[in-house]
Amino acid sequence: MTNTADLIPARLSAEIAAQALRAPQIPPLRPADRSALLDRCRRLLRERNAVLVAHYYTDDDLQYLAEESGGCVSDSLEMARFGRDHPATTLVVAGVRFMGETAKILSPEKRVLMPTLDAQCSLDLGCPAPEFSAFCDAHPDRTVVVYANTSAEVKARADWMVTSGIALKIVEHLHAQGKKILWAPDKHLGNYVQRMTGADMLMWGGSCVVHEAFRANALEDLMKQHPDAKILVHPESPEPVWRLADVVGSTTALINAVRDIDADKFIVATDRGIFYKMRQLAPHKTLIEAPTVGEGATCVSCAHCPWMGMNGLANLADTLETGRNEIHVDPGVGARAVHSIQRMLDFAHEHGIGTARK
Repeated sequence: MTNTADLIPARLSAEIAAQALRAPQIPPLRPADRSALLDRCRRLLRERNAVLVAHYYTDDDLQYLAEESGGCVSDSLEMARFGRDHPATTLVVAGVRFMGETAKILSPEKRVLMPTLDAQCSLDLGCPAPEFSAFCDAHPDRTVVVYANTSAEVKARADWMVTSGIALKIVEHLHAQGKKILWAPDKHLGNYVQRMTGADMLMWGGSCVVHEAFRANALEDLMKQHPDAKILVHPESPEPVWRLADVVGSTTALINAVRDIDADKFIVATDRGIFYKMRQLAPHKTLIEAPTVGEGATCVSCAHCPWMGMNGLANLADTLETGRNEIHVDPGVGARAVHSIQRMLDFAHEHGIGTARK
């Protein structure tokens, strides 16, 4: 495996961190305002023949509304698939921009709206399509595998798209065929996959501002305070963190672990937005945020994606009312990008893996 972290210049990394810090957060709502906005959004969803799909990391109110109104709360790919298969003519995607693009790629005939188009993703921002395409061109002997957290243009350049729930199986499959992998954009997830599979993987050097902040030394201190807690870690976290875990897995795998494992307490190293769904499935269990402090910590995010925090009931209602914030994907780009996504979906079906989750 080759570490290619230098592909992300320090200047670009600093710009991404600065953007995260500048992301405006939705202020708490008064109960009366919350109730009025929920009623308004329900009405507009019906009137616009729209369905709301929300990511696990978004605000509790959005997750509640999505489920209550017949929408979906899930990972980025399942959000897009749910929207594709739903009869609504308008999809409203509460999450970050690449999620809206993925929904549009799978449903090009539908209108796709987002509460805000300014909600970005550090993994997407850290993998600009022109630079990534040049990187691919420089290594034509490698099979290009990209994570879901990428732009439509990057997906269009890839041979395969993967989620964290299926990445191991697909890379194992490619490795067994003797394929050498070019992986992007998350270096920590890529490192985890490489360690587990032994595949020859050339890495792009991106990272998630949320998961990058978790620190093993602080986690070990917290584990001493809660020796009975199980440790759940998303593989976008650094290796010293995931090596401490009882379960390393996708958002869906971590949610299921809280429900299924015979334990009363969990320390969770992923975005704290996931706690809403975990508490639904296991209301009597104790959930503790993994620490984003300690040696080398920067805490740009402090266990919550600042861009996810830009989604709220007020801008959702405004989008539904006005039709603003529509996602557009160039048809040619979308037609190429859908191949890398469909290849993963076909693989999952052929191998009986079930739903491939982020």
